[in-house]
Amino acid sequence: MEQVAEDVADTPPAPPQQTGVPSTLTEDGFLGGRLRILQPEKGYRAGIDAVFLAATVPCAEGESIYEAGIGAGVAALCTLARTPGVYITGIEVSNRYAMLCEENARRNGFGDNIHVIHADIKDAMRKDLATMPPHGSYHHAIANPPFFETGKSTPSPVLLKAQAHSFGPADLELWMKVLHTMLMPRGTVSIVYRADSLSKLLQVMEDRFGDLRIAPLYAREGAAASRVIVQGVKGSKAPLQLLPGMVLHDQTSQFTPAAEAVLRDGMAWRLR
Repeated sequence: MEQVAEDVADTPPAPPQQTGVPSTLTEDGFLGGRLRILQPEKGYRAGIDAVFLAATVPCAEGESIYEAGIGAGVAALCTLARTPGVYITGIEVSNRYAMLCEENARRNGFGDNIHVIHADIKDAMRKDLATMPPHGSYHHAIANPPFFETGKSTPSPVLLKAQAHSFGPADLELWMKVLHTMLMPRGTVSIVYRADSLSKLLQVMEDRFGDLRIAPLYAREGAAASRVIVQGVKGSKAPLQLLPGMVLHDQTSQFTPAAEAVLRDGMAWRLR
């Protein structure tokens, strides 16, 4: 399913092709050009959802982060641009995206901070695989899960995009189980998801995480939220909070100062 023009998941415009970039890829600028990230010209392309997700991670120097579905590494690299001393492990089923993530980490000077596991998240719970990290070993976990349930939307003709946007009925439950398992006690999880599917996300989070904070993203003032970021704490019993959220565009369709600070300047968006 293609996104409408004012969807908050729009990808920033691709800058002109740089020398040495294959014709099947684009080199996209994030955080005001501080990051230069290769992405497939056709297929799933990360946009501002990943940038806002990264801005909410309450990480500090020396801490570790686990990302489910790391893709080309946009969220991970935006997190590192703000807090260079963190270490990120991502799992990615697509070999093409996994290799792109590793290349993007090297190109942006974070090759030692990102480790990509080329595997299906379904294998993350297995204890007999030496490639999988120990359970309960991460301070934070993040994910930008696929949005559309299999059979309930028109799939993209591009295979990689269709796979990234297609989710089976039990997949969201599995992702939350994996993220919960990888976190140490009191670790935080941060998820960006469709606002109209918030109830489904909360159903699979509430039994595993407490102190849930919901931050809506509004395309413009007066519009219904199209995305939410939900952040929780493993082992907490604190009640859920609905936060004010952020408006992305003003009346002239330009980014608001608050949104611009996150997207261009790499400012943190603290939810707790």
